[in-house]
Amino acid sequence: MAWTATATLCCRLIRLPSARHPTPSRARCSAAQSPDAVDKEYADLNLRPLYTNRGQHLRIRQHVNPLSSSFSEPTEPPEWNEVFEDPLLPLMVDIGCGSGRFLIWLAKNSSQRRNYLGLEIREKLVERTQFWVNELGLRNVHFMFANATVSFEQIISSYPGPLSLVSILCPDPHFKKRRHKRRVLQSPLVDSITKNLCLGGRVLIQSDVLEVAADMRERFDGHSDILAHVDSVDKDLHCDNEGWLLDNPMGIRTEREIHAELEGATIYRRMYQKIRDASH
Repeated sequence: MAWTATATLCCRLIRLPSARHPTPSRARCSAAQSPDAVDKEYADLNLRPLYTNRGQHLRIRQHVNPLSSSFSEPTEPPEWNEVFEDPLLPLMVDIGCGSGRFLIWLAKNSSQRRNYLGLEIREKLVERTQFWVNELGLRNVHFMFANATVSFEQIISSYPGPLSLVSILCPDPHFKKRRHKRRVLQSPLVDSITKNLCLGGRVLIQSDVLEVAADMRERFDGHSDILAHVDSVDKDLHCDNEGWLLDNPMGIRTEREIHAELEGATIYRRMYQKIRDASH
């Protein structure tokens, strides 16, 4: 049974039984297969009345080749004072934000004063999500059509406030080995995230595919001189004996997370905190 957003705020997610050997491929469940679960999780956003103006089920390509020449040029940053009411607030960036509901929910419900930026490579999703933002009148969340792998540095280095949180949640796994180079988290992006995070800033990575989660983990573990896993600095966050976070620290599940748990999958999470600058 899907949890409501309110219930999720009151208690952390219960860890599902371990499934350490997922099959090499999976059917990425769509919202059309389990609409009630997503609708219940995000019910307080009240997006359904807006579907008549901007359709609920867009024809969206599930897989995009980020190495295509059309995605090779970095995206220019926005005029920050035009997209955010206060561009000096701490910023959270969700890389591969998909439909955007997760970030919109945080922008509307989080008790923390911060701005939220979603980066997504599928343009139709960005257009619909930004339409929702405008209709809801939110001035602390913005979405951009961008290939984060090549655009993150140019966009985020121009932000006038501190970068306090970056999330990469259930990215496209690109299972075939020859397509691993298409995965969003490549070394230049890891370097840029690490460099631009403010001291005390955090990175949350998550996947329902162990191989993908382990690959992301290895890349951030390689910056152990700058980043510490949060269980070493925040004793309220607990891990299993393999170092994966037991609970969801965000207070709301992503759509992919909802579908994966309905399929019986385990969610593998790590969160890092910046403890020093690279120059130190």
